[in-house]
Amino acid sequence: MQSFIPQSENALREMLESIGIKSVDDLFSDIPDSLKLRSKLRLPKALSELEIDRLAREIADENIPTTKFMSFLGGGSYDHYIPALVDVISSRPEFYTAYTPYQAEVSQGTLQTLYEYQSLICELTRMDVSNASMYDGATALAEAVIMSMSINNRKKVLVSDCLHPHYIEVIGTYVGEEHLLKIPETDGKTSIDALEDMIDEDVSCVIVQYPNFFGVLDDVTLIGKKTHKYGALFIAVPLPISLGILTPPGSYNADIVACEGQTLGIPLQFGGPYLGILAARREYIRRMPGRIIGETLDSKRDRGFVLTLQTREQHIRRDKATSNICTNESLCAIRACVYMALMGKEGMRKVGELCLRGAHLLADKIREIKGYNIMYEPFFNEFIVSTPVDAEIITKKLLSKGILAGIPLKKFYKDRENYLMVAVTEKRTDEDIEYFVRALKESF
Repeated sequence: MQSFIPQSENALREMLESIGIKSVDDLFSDIPDSLKLRSKLRLPKALSELEIDRLAREIADENIPTTKFMSFLGGGSYDHYIPALVDVISSRPEFYTAYTPYQAEVSQGTLQTLYEYQSLICELTRMDVSNASMYDGATALAEAVIMSMSINNRKKVLVSDCLHPHYIEVIGTYVGEEHLLKIPETDGKTSIDALEDMIDEDVSCVIVQYPNFFGVLDDVTLIGKKTHKYGALFIAVPLPISLGILTPPGSYNADIVACEGQTLGIPLQFGGPYLGILAARREYIRRMPGRIIGETLDSKRDRGFVLTLQTREQHIRRDKATSNICTNESLCAIRACVYMALMGKEGMRKVGELCLRGAHLLADKIREIKGYNIMYEPFFNEFIVSTPVDAEIITKKLLSKGILAGIPLKKFYKDRENYLMVAVTEKRTDEDIEYFVRALKESF
């Protein structure tokens, strides 16, 4: 991208004459006058470079960094430790500036790394195939729903009411609200009885998050069996960092996996960009959106990597395209690849154990505080706390003590103002937990 170069009046006049118009306004003649702003913009007084620098720093200082505040935030974005080597490798120019690897002969490094990413995702989830990533968890899940509909030609979608509310909204945007039916929640879990009443031969897929939005572990094995009984597809939405110790989706017979990969070496960074993970069983490979990197041999019988499957309408006949998604979060996928390779099986297991231990230690201590209680179990690293007053009041008080105490659940459910969602990662020490509990006790 080049710098903006102001044009002189003579240069503007020459450009207008060359395209056969008299003024810049003629370029916008198709826009109705009623939609045009006739008055001047109300802009503040111009600032000098020094003043702009000072203003930008003042605005930036209003941010609350997790390097200075103790974070118990969750709800889809988590404060995990990222090894320094993830930044070092992903910041290399050949990765950091790489575009879509259309030309395999000059993109072997990027293609190999994405191939390794796919392989690691398959190993983590115990699924057969993975694509080279998507935009984020919500849109990956929406693409998985469209994929399901194309596989069985059914239009009804059963989604657990324990799925992240934002994900439900995105699915509705993609496929239409009229196709969605919510399976009610019972005590923080997907209601099995309701699922049995709602499912039939018209259902394309059943979607369950594991752990779910409330942090609770549903009986996914039972849900999968009831889903497959009617020929529907089971779409699992796991938390990747939990798969070092929790049962992976392939082991409870999920057909498609779609989830957010932020926990795999990607910073919080104001909510994005993040990483959409999508994996599936082998028989559905030609219905998958995005692109899949494959390994091959060149004319000299040397190992090489290529774009094996590309399902975008630009690459194949439109009626054969599975999706119009035309790119992916390659840099975030590379970060996830480096993170998983660095951690290995033991490292992933250790992180999961630390999250589990910390969350249950904190929950046990909160139970001892008068007026507080833990709402739902079993949970992994995130849980819901009932509070004696509006949870938003508590989060504001603890902010003054340098603690990001969690997410008031009323941000998603208006009738749950006395509920607080709390998450614990491996970064939270026993001392952090003690400080948090002490701050809660002193708040009221």
